[in-house]
Amino acid sequence: MHRLIPLLCAWLASLPLAAQEAPLEVRGAITVNVMQAKHLYDHGAVFIDVRPAREWGWGHVEGAMHMDLRGRFAGLAQPQWPRDLPLVIYCDSEVGPQSAQAVEQAVAWGFSRVFYFRGGYFAWQLFDFPMGKATAGEALAVSSSDL
Repeated sequence: MHRLIPLLCAWLASLPLAAQEAPLEVRGAITVNVMQAKHLYDHGAVFIDVRPAREWGWGHVEGAMHMDLRGRFAGLAQPQWPRDLPLVIYCDSEVGPQSAQAVEQAVAWGFSRVFYFRGGYFAWQLFDFPMGKATAGEALAVSSSDL
């Protein structure tokens, strides 16, 4: 945990002074905290990381799908995605609005089980929950269990 403090301090210092805080909730989605996100993770929800590739490479929720908001995320609108699939969408933290924007889009595309993980990867990291770095063997597991 002590090794995370310098990393978080460096990240906070690099933020623009006028950073926009993410909204507390998004209409049509359920806002979850880190413990609720972990429960969803344990029950097979699909985690979607909407950060840029560089940030994804630094680390992410283990097994999460990388769908950059400015790139691959639009593919989620395709009809082959089951609209009742539980999606947990996140970015770095509540400092940036990217995950809220992605959640709004997923709801607009008709997804009925969208979870807005506002605390994002930094909250996940602070609790030392399973993390990946896009290494060989990292897999995404999807369960059809009822959440």
